[in-house]
Amino acid sequence: MSVLVGRDTKLLVQGMGGAGRFHTDTAIAYGTNVVAGVHPGKGGTSLRFEGTTDASGVPGRDATYAVDVPMFETVRDAVAATGANASVVYVPPAGAADAILEAADAGLELVVAITEGIPVQDMVVVKRALQGTGTRLIGPNCPGVITPHACKIGIMPGYIHAGGRIGVVSRSGTLTYEAVKQLSDVGLGQTTAVGIGGDPVNGTNFVDVLTMFRDDPATEGVIMIGEIGGTAEEDAAAWIAEHLDKPVAGFIAGTTAPPGKRMGHAGAIVSGGKGTADAKIAALEGAGVVLAPTPTDMGAAMMDAMKRAGRA
Repeated sequence: MSVLVGRDTKLLVQGMGGAGRFHTDTAIAYGTNVVAGVHPGKGGTSLRFEGTTDASGVPGRDATYAVDVPMFETVRDAVAATGANASVVYVPPAGAADAILEAADAGLELVVAITEGIPVQDMVVVKRALQGTGTRLIGPNCPGVITPHACKIGIMPGYIHAGGRIGVVSRSGTLTYEAVKQLSDVGLGQTTAVGIGGDPVNGTNFVDVLTMFRDDPATEGVIMIGEIGGTAEEDAAAWIAEHLDKPVAGFIAGTTAPPGKRMGHAGAIVSGGKGTADAKIAALEGAGVVLAPTPTDMGAAMMDAMKRAGRA
């Protein structure tokens, strides 16, 4: 079991520039079923990807791959021809919002926007447009989504992931990788890891993903990585206290950030007395979340949470 992506995911790539081609290649190497690409001027052609897989030891996976990905001018044409049900956006910031809206207009169930630097006002329009549709947006400014040994959508290093029992949800890309590696090292592994992105306006929040993990029988525990800015972590803490009976560990980044200074992400800023690390830590601890004091303690914190719940 997993959430959002798995072996039945048929991925379409929007934006086959240098970054898009590079990460498409790593996705295919991981075993992701990439069925189409969309890029202006490339419709009717194809791009060939070949190499050695990084899925060694995974049953049913060949050691090498050679895949021709058909290219289209529009997402709608690509979906009609290939049956794609998910998209990943590697389009530059100026056009990324339109790319997301095009994917939603084509009826895609999942859109993962990797692009960093999309103007906030553009994302406000996107968020409003997606309300009431059947499209879920992950991101923008996120590392993506991965279900180990099944599907990798995004820029995360596949080799650090291992199938297991823990769901991962994070605002930080690099801290997602750190948590995943630690979970793999302590033998807990992951069901799915979801990077929701660090921008102030995004498509999917902590509570959305926590709800998916609650409903996934294979996910026995969750690690949640937050950071300063906004109230998403406090909202998640309130939801965890009332609705989640699975063990949760967490980490809050930015404890030493000065108020009013943005730290890394566009949404990581403390202003008006809101969004402080102390407030988030207090809320999560009050909900029974086991918090790691430093990034190097996330795997140990998750193991502690599992032991407290009798699930280690």
